Order: sequence, then C-alpha cells, then structure tokens
Amino acid sequence: MPDFKENPKVNVKSNATSIKKAKKTQVAVSSTGRAYITSTFNNTLITVTNDKGDPIGWSSAGSAGFKGTRKSTPFAATSAMEAVVKKAVEKGLKTVEVYVKGPGAGRDSALRAIKSGGLSISLIADITPVPHNGPRAKKKRRI
Repeated sequence: MPDFKENPKVNVKSNATSIKKAKKTQVAVSSTGRAYITSTFNNTLITVTNDKGDPIGWSSAGSAGFKGTRKSTPFAATSAMEAVVKKAVEKGLKTVEVYVKGPGAGRDSALRAIKSGGLSISLIADITPVPHNGPRAKKKRRI
C-alpha cells in the first residue's frame, strides 16, 4: 500500500504563492486626452485615454451598478461618465476630445457629464460606423 505523505517533488503551497502579478505601469497623463463613448441600445461604454491612446480610466453603465434595462438609460451613462471623469481629473487631465459611437440613449447625457465633471471639451466627433450599403438586409418582420 503506497504511503500518502508529502511528495518532495510536488509542493502545492509553493506553486500557489509563486504566481506573480504583473506590476501596473503608470500611464503618462498630459493635460489633453480623448474620451471614447460607445452607446449601444443596451449599455454605454466609456474609455478615457491620453494622447497616445493608453487608457487612463474606463467605466460602463453596468460597472456603475445598473442591471438589466436600467443600463440603457441616460442616467446610467451619466453615472458611468462621472466615475471616469473623477479618475481622470485626479490624474491631471484637463481637456478631452470626445469620440461618440453608436445610437444609444447615453450619448448626450455622457457629454453633459464630462462638462459637469470639470473637463473641457475641445472636439466632438461622431464615429458611428455607417455601411455603404453592405450585405443584403434581413427580410422585414411581419407582425
């Protein structure tokens, strides 16, 4: 009958503690940056980056604590944007270029939240992808 004592070759404890996390590098933040707002019908995603495109902070309506249909509301987009703007202002960001994508309800309210959070907006661009006729559309629903 084999002895089930600790095998010297396999040390479970040392394997579990030897996994090291990569250190977070500090992102260089200048006074200008970019804010990307992706507003879908179900959620609003927000990323604030520096000039190079390295993310300073991000949030979404879901990560702001909203679930289900409340994620698609303008208030949820405002809450998410306020959280990101607060992080960005603490790191030294002052002005942003805003790039908005998508048809959702959080577009305008997210822009207002940037202004009320203390950042000045230097540019607003709509980068919603529009097909130049694309593939054949689905047949119309008959209700």
